[in-house]
Amino acid sequence: MSEALHFPHAAAPPPGEAVEIAPGVLWLRLPLPMRLDHVNSYALDDGDGWTIVDTGIDSARARGIWGAILSGPLAGRPVRRVLVTHHHPDHMGLAGWFRAEHGAELWTTRTAWLFARMLVLDEQPRPAPETLAFWRAGGMPAGMLAARAGERPFNFADVVAPLPLGYRRIGAGEVLRAGGRDWLVRMGYGHAPEHATLWSRDCDLVIGGDQLLPGITPHLGVYATEPEADPVAEWLASCAALAEVARPGHLVLPGHKLPFTGLPLRLRQMIAHHEGALDRLEARLDRPRRAVECFTALFGREIEASQFTLALGETVGHLNHLRATGRAGRHRGADGAWLWQSTAAKGRRPAPAATVAADGGQG
Repeated sequence: MSEALHFPHAAAPPPGEAVEIAPGVLWLRLPLPMRLDHVNSYALDDGDGWTIVDTGIDSARARGIWGAILSGPLAGRPVRRVLVTHHHPDHMGLAGWFRAEHGAELWTTRTAWLFARMLVLDEQPRPAPETLAFWRAGGMPAGMLAARAGERPFNFADVVAPLPLGYRRIGAGEVLRAGGRDWLVRMGYGHAPEHATLWSRDCDLVIGGDQLLPGITPHLGVYATEPEADPVAEWLASCAALAEVARPGHLVLPGHKLPFTGLPLRLRQMIAHHEGALDRLEARLDRPRRAVECFTALFGREIEASQFTLALGETVGHLNHLRATGRAGRHRGADGAWLWQSTAAKGRRPAPAATVAADGGQG
């Protein structure tokens, strides 16, 4: 089979309806109130009920759509299990609702459950001091920083239903039975910690979540919870590892966009995308610059206020990778923001990663 990307289905199912991808596997779509305006969900037929993979956010609209799905495509049979690929709200959002209202078990990775449950319980009426410090370090303009300091920030609890105390852990190398198939669990990292992907042992289906997407690459962000993280390194390593088992004939069921084949090519494209972004970013650091001064180099466009914190998180993620690989350093500016500069522009050899990591965070 050709390695070119191919999309067997030209259009997604309307809300409340389903497309049969393969016997016992239904593709569903839920709306999102953001630039990326949808998330995919999949229903796996277990005979006496269903396994749902990813749920959409918790909203009145989403609950209404699920009501139509349950009585329509799912034919009134119970949802016995919700399997969540990773902890982000558009995937975990209604898992607790399915548990509370329908008695479904929650299956996910340990890190996904811990992170989601922690964030749901950590409701904040105003940004935490650590968050303000992170934004300041990234160079957020003073007026925007002052305004956001007095506003309610995004909270998981706004779009994620309360999560159950107990769950069923899934882990790398485990084989799960769902939809009349055995699925091997393989993990990815970078977009989310311990992101599960499911690889059918009985056919060419792969449930990719946000680890395997066509047309777009997932967010690789850094936040105040782990400001020194290097998600880009984790992402590149995950793509390389999954490329070793990917075949052109795999039909990938992604978390967003359309199901596709041509996974080996897509993994190479995603690696090349971020390698190119790193090169552009390094070239931008010809003199000391704040993270916010690098948006156009990384994204190729101006960033709207509504996307500012996401853009800042992704930019810092790439800057951290340049620093970890000895391609850039940083120092504090008078305003408290990090000033980043490429090591080539400073006329010195890139430091090995171990030396950079041991500098106490001072660049």
